[in-house]
Amino acid sequence: MDKLVEQGSRRLKWAYEHMPVIQELDRRYREEQPLAGLKIGMALHTEAKTGMLAVTLANAGAKICLASCNPLSTDDSVAAALRDEYGLDVHAKKYETQEEYYNNLNAVLNISPDYVIDDGADLITMAHTKRRDALKNIKGGNEETTTGVIRLKAMAAQGKLEFPVMDINDAKMKYLFDNRYGTGQSAFDGWMNATNLVVAGKHLVVGGYGWCGKGVAMRAKGMGAIVTVTEVDPVKAIEARMDGFEVKPMAEAVKTADIVMTVTGCKDIITEKVLANMKDGCVMGNVGHFDNEINKKDLDAMTVSKEKARDFVDRYTLKDGRKLYLIAEGRLMNLAAGQGHPAEVMDTSFASQAMGIVYMVNNHERMSCQVYRVPDEIDNEIATIKLRSLGIEIDSLTPEQYDYIHSWQEGT
Repeated sequence: MDKLVEQGSRRLKWAYEHMPVIQELDRRYREEQPLAGLKIGMALHTEAKTGMLAVTLANAGAKICLASCNPLSTDDSVAAALRDEYGLDVHAKKYETQEEYYNNLNAVLNISPDYVIDDGADLITMAHTKRRDALKNIKGGNEETTTGVIRLKAMAAQGKLEFPVMDINDAKMKYLFDNRYGTGQSAFDGWMNATNLVVAGKHLVVGGYGWCGKGVAMRAKGMGAIVTVTEVDPVKAIEARMDGFEVKPMAEAVKTADIVMTVTGCKDIITEKVLANMKDGCVMGNVGHFDNEINKKDLDAMTVSKEKARDFVDRYTLKDGRKLYLIAEGRLMNLAAGQGHPAEVMDTSFASQAMGIVYMVNNHERMSCQVYRVPDEIDNEIATIKLRSLGIEIDSLTPEQYDYIHSWQEGT
């Protein structure tokens, strides 16, 4: 066996061993074949956990075509193993050019998929714009992440969305664990692999205090960093303060920052105004979906020289002599410089994807062209399977308790 394929095979099997919910769904779907005869186009970070989702859907009867949703997030060993060992149609590699990235998305749409699974909404957007020939066959889809959900809700609000989409990101068994604990851990996996520097005792700024930002701030605090949060939402800003963090505007926070991590899902978090105040030696990294949170055009305009400092770190020497460092070209460093979220949290996220697409197949005719939340029964079933895999038992409501919380008559 080719060494690259062998490495990818080991990573896929390791992930599967630590994804008990996916294991149970895989066993169920192999027997039931809920996706028999269907073509599913996927644009997801092509790594081990995603690979096992793709394999599970293939085992459920679907023809799969997979591309990456980010030019730097592919694990080449996993892509090779999915092709050679599992026989999947995979169009992804690490360090894709912009042209290669969109060619790979086009390859997914070339199969005329019945359903799509997206992360960031580039595939769905392409189907609605440059590839409307593929649009006519798509009956529905799933969206994995905050950035993509924002885009799709904007499309739906403007009447531009032409098939129903399941909002996987806001499933409780996704965002409460994947966004918070997954991002919190994998951000520092990418940071350590890229820099091999200490976190403890350093001033670390977290841009954004959504569920992903909460996870990063929590883990940074646990590692001994002095953490400051920046926000535009006044409620989240208060929440961050009451969680024990300093809260400042970004342009002020970076004056003492040794490390900056952007986690907002919005663009232009680090711009010329912020860079002008940034402490000499600051290391910047992004964990948001796109590479526009740190404005590289502004950074380039202020730079006299740029060189590779480490495999995943670029050193920028500014006109005033300061040196700033950027991890993974400003792309999501947890996947570009690390291996992404742990298998145990992606287990429940990708179970949401698998059950969500089966739900869409069974219900798309009754759904309008909107963005839908994952039904509670799916969240609850995934949680139940996960608890069982952990050997955890919980209480159940008595009939009297059930009646009490579903009525209004009983009071003081």
